[in-house]
Amino acid sequence: MVHTFLMQPGRWTIQGNWLERNAMPISVKGMTLVAWNRDNWFTMATKLIFPGSDRQEISMQYKGYLHSDERQYTFLLQHNILGQIEGEGWIGLSTIVQRYWVLGDRQRRTGFETLYRISDNTYYLSSGILAGHFLDSTIEASIERQYT
Repeated sequence: MVHTFLMQPGRWTIQGNWLERNAMPISVKGMTLVAWNRDNWFTMATKLIFPGSDRQEISMQYKGYLHSDERQYTFLLQHNILGQIEGEGWIGLSTIVQRYWVLGDRQRRTGFETLYRISDNTYYLSSGILAGHFLDSTIEASIERQYT
């Protein structure tokens, strides 16, 4: 299977639910832009909003490097709430899985994401943030490629 998300430039919409410990799920929407600007280097910008909620929006700016085997990548991420983040990703046959950790964080927050390929234009995202050993929040969402 050939991946289109992350592996090709594009614009993607996100729609799903955000869940936090001891709280009801809330709706989340957003957009991700992926660009490749040099050999094996990519940038990705994501913005998430929470319609009908007073929850603060989330913005993320990624810069990553796809290793020569084209199955693993590393990235740096600037997150407007969590701060500086480092991570790694693996590109599987039907999924893209990434793990990350917040730098200099007293709460020892880490996270993971799995993007499951439904079709060339659709992925399903399951993601979580942990604080120490406890799950703090998750997101479940559909991601769809947009054409301009």
